[in-house]
Amino acid sequence: MIERIQLTLTPIDGSIYIERPLADEQQIETALEKARVAQMNWRKVSVAERAGICRGMLDWCLERADQLGLELTRQVGRPIAYSPFEIRRGFQERINYMCELAEGELADVEIEPKENFRRFIRREPVGTVLVLAPWNYPWLASVNAVVPALLAGNSVIIKIAPQTPLIAERYAEAFSAAGLPDGVFQFLHIDHDQVAEVIRDPRIAFVAFTGSVGGGHAVQRAAADRFIATGLELGGKDPAYVRADAQLEATIENLVDGAMFNSGQSCCAVERIYVDHSLFDRFVEGFAALTRQYVLGDPLDPRTTLGPMVRTDAADKVRAHINDAIAKGARALIDSGEFKADKPGTPYLAPQVLIDVDHDMLVMNEETFGPVVGIMPVRDDEEAISLMNDSRYGLTASIWTSDTEAALAIGDCIQSGTFYMNRCDYLDPALAWVGVKDSGRGCTLSKFGFDAFVRPKSFHLRLAL
Repeated sequence: MIERIQLTLTPIDGSIYIERPLADEQQIETALEKARVAQMNWRKVSVAERAGICRGMLDWCLERADQLGLELTRQVGRPIAYSPFEIRRGFQERINYMCELAEGELADVEIEPKENFRRFIRREPVGTVLVLAPWNYPWLASVNAVVPALLAGNSVIIKIAPQTPLIAERYAEAFSAAGLPDGVFQFLHIDHDQVAEVIRDPRIAFVAFTGSVGGGHAVQRAAADRFIATGLELGGKDPAYVRADAQLEATIENLVDGAMFNSGQSCCAVERIYVDHSLFDRFVEGFAALTRQYVLGDPLDPRTTLGPMVRTDAADKVRAHINDAIAKGARALIDSGEFKADKPGTPYLAPQVLIDVDHDMLVMNEETFGPVVGIMPVRDDEEAISLMNDSRYGLTASIWTSDTEAALAIGDCIQSGTFYMNRCDYLDPALAWVGVKDSGRGCTLSKFGFDAFVRPKSFHLRLAL
């Protein structure tokens, strides 16, 4: 049999960074069977012991955050000034929070007393969970499923995007060092057709997918003949609304970061902004001025604040969205010539701010997933609400205001899984992370984040006949 190789090209210079053989049928079969057998014993381990091992995995990663950050920079192009903090901040915060919740949320639910009976509901693990994780935030997007699934007593097989294979391998090293029994956590480097076959295997009990809308449909098709659930965290076209009473300087600073961080390659990046007409000119001027301060260049240089996009085709898609908008009457406020590293035909792309935009433009209605944002003036709250909801996506939305009551009233009208006031592009592990419409279905994080990985089993005991 000819060995098939998966190549990972670094966006830094397009060279081959990693080569990995794709798993063959026997390796996939071995992993599935090991996961099934290992889970039967893992489910008997106390929740406290499971949490201890997950924290041990975290400690291993924290000790190596700089190394893992460097590997991440080489895999996806995020500036080295930022990449270690995916481990040190969000990854650490989410693991610690879910471990703290686990014993209480996974405990048996006792029912009110009834003479001669004991009744309770046990949250049983579903079995083996397949985690399909993306490249853009590979640690953060995967941990939302990996750790809660293990805490709940499941085994986990992770398949991570071909751009970031080292994350799956480092997870395995970290869990092994923490004492996780063999077979409870495994990774597979496999292609799309193999993923579909794994989903169809009866030993897979749940699929947690983070990725594109098209990928979500593919997962659903693969699972269609089985009675298993799928959690789908998909795309976004996340809006922000700047009211007339917003604190302008802080709002600009936060929204520029929310739109441009990680070169805009985030499902919850801010991609469209609606600004009260009375603030519009000042907002746009400040937003463009701050955007011009980014330093586009080699992500291994600590001075770089905007690295290359993950691939040239991803950058070309963003260029196409920008060109479509300009052809339809939009005005670009950033001269890409100010960014010497910007080069057509490469992943290096200058940030862009567009005005005179409307919802007939791709940049305002399709997920762009790059360092560009369109900004529109609005007359009032009603117009802002209408435009924010005019999207097939619904992951997050934000409002920038000094009026909490107005924010709550507007939030009730917005079709999104998360609604922020005076912040954006952040996951609080205490809150449920969900999407509506084409942004997906299911829930991770918070007390509800365990529900997908357990099934309720009722115990109805008559104590004496």
